[in-house]
Amino acid sequence: MIRTSVARVAGATVLAAVSLVPGTALAHADQASSGPSSEVLAAYKRDLGLDADQAKARLEQERTAAATQKAVVQFTGDAFGGAWFDQASGKLVVGVTDAAKAGVVKSLGAEPKVVAHSEATLTETKDKIDRAGRAPGSVTGWYVDGKANAVVVTVKKGAVDAEAQKFLDTAKAAGPVSVVETDRSPRLYADVVGGDAYLIDNAARCSIGFAVSGGFVSAGHCGSAGDSVTSGSTPMGTFEGSSFPGNDYSYVRTTSGWTPSPKVNGYDNADVTVTGSTESAVGASVCRSGSTTGWHCGTVQAKDQTVNYQEGSVSGLTLTNACAEPGDSGGSWVSGTEAQGVTSGGSGDCTSGGETYFQPVNEILSVYGVSLITG
Repeated sequence: MIRTSVARVAGATVLAAVSLVPGTALAHADQASSGPSSEVLAAYKRDLGLDADQAKARLEQERTAAATQKAVVQFTGDAFGGAWFDQASGKLVVGVTDAAKAGVVKSLGAEPKVVAHSEATLTETKDKIDRAGRAPGSVTGWYVDGKANAVVVTVKKGAVDAEAQKFLDTAKAAGPVSVVETDRSPRLYADVVGGDAYLIDNAARCSIGFAVSGGFVSAGHCGSAGDSVTSGSTPMGTFEGSSFPGNDYSYVRTTSGWTPSPKVNGYDNADVTVTGSTESAVGASVCRSGSTTGWHCGTVQAKDQTVNYQEGSVSGLTLTNACAEPGDSGGSWVSGTEAQGVTSGGSGDCTSGGETYFQPVNEILSVYGVSLITG
């Protein structure tokens, strides 16, 4: 429930400022707060099957992996072939195209894996697919998969007709591509009914992402520049900027009566205080807050995915296996207390399970030149 005196926002856990040496991140671990609340730990148990000790250990491993990832990108240079958090070992795995760089990766605390293609090559391949024109509806999206060392294109099972095959042939010609069938079709999570969270022009409902200087950020498909925003019948502000499709982010400038807060609504759980926006690795745990389904957790499955909604394609999204439903759009994603992004759309629901995409928050902050409110 959005408080009428405070714009509800999102949050995350302290990942220490990254040094080139992962050990430095550990040395700064005491800068973090007292750790995740019992309510957050309960969500980890419910959605990830982790007890309190396992969840705390996992978060510590993920903090180290996030710091390590920044270091290995710098040290491996053009040989960097992607990175992901391995849940079994609790370590960051780093792909390298040059076996001579494996020793450097090990010295930084990560596990090296020699791969055929650099991340730059995979990103270039994905960019070519992005420019190939609008995909048919049976193609649900595409993303760079570091573990597979390819760009994965997802298609509806049994729905590859001549038009879809033509698109897939074009995609395969762009570079290393793997085609995967799926039973799910992504949709946007905007819900055109009145309710809690915030309303756009007194009609559609979405969820606030994070409080920022001057207002808050949310999803782009929720509203367009100039649209009014209310909390129930109380005016909140106006969409200052919005981008959709292509991207899925927006910035709402709030009125003087609203005070920004570094909190994420925990609904049945305790609120989470945002402390920064350090990006977590593929494989890391992540939780989201939304006005329809509340608080749910999962893991990061892939980054920089292009999702082909019926309304148009959106690039640069992060794929997760956490659930969401209509009305959760725009809501906050956090890893520990670090802000990660705002809900875009997905497939499935929170009864049968599903997949959800979020727009990374750091890009939104950069585009609108605003600062995240932290506590």
